[in-house]
Amino acid sequence: MKCIVTAGPTYEELDEVRRLTNFSTGALGSELANYLAEQGHEVELLRGHYSTCGIVSKAQSVQVFTTGADLGRRLEGLGSSEVGAVFHAAAVSDFTFGKIWRRAAGGQLSEIKSRKISTRRGNMLAELAPAPKILGRLRGWFPKARLVGWKYELEGDRARVIALAERQLEENSTDACVVNGLAYGPGYGLVKGPGLWRHLPDKRDLFEALADLIEQAQRTHL
Repeated sequence: MKCIVTAGPTYEELDEVRRLTNFSTGALGSELANYLAEQGHEVELLRGHYSTCGIVSKAQSVQVFTTGADLGRRLEGLGSSEVGAVFHAAAVSDFTFGKIWRRAAGGQLSEIKSRKISTRRGNMLAELAPAPKILGRLRGWFPKARLVGWKYELEGDRARVIALAERQLEENSTDACVVNGLAYGPGYGLVKGPGLWRHLPDKRDLFEALADLIEQAQRTHL
């Protein structure tokens, strides 16, 4: 089956020399792509420019993305009814930079536009605007694919994270959501609908469960 896996962080530009990113290494998505390739699937890996895991890819094709907008364009360009599964494991930034201001002596704010913002201007205020979500657009680009999103949470408890995953499925017309992070606890959860949750102790179990989603899709289309 033709599969797409996204992995690693996006970044958003403050100016031409400074960027906002996150701590994602790209390891989980890269390892998943390798596992699927080893199972005989045709894998396209989209990996973030700042992925630091150093894993050598076994995917048949690899693209490197930068910003969230760049990742969205690349996914849209791959959009096809022939794609059987999309595993969206990339850590897409929740925010992008809006306007940048400095406060003048009188207290008024003036907007700064510069290719490189100078520190000589003193303290500045940076607006963080919500970044457009990619997950909600996947169904339009890949109408027949199994779509799997991720939900990484640090606050709350396992029940809250599972509830958030169920809401993600409903809002984005996806088929499954992988949950993990401190709020979930050790291991991973695979949520496929209200009350349809399975705990997976480690990455190998997770990869096997995700591969089973593909096998189910293949059996459905036979």
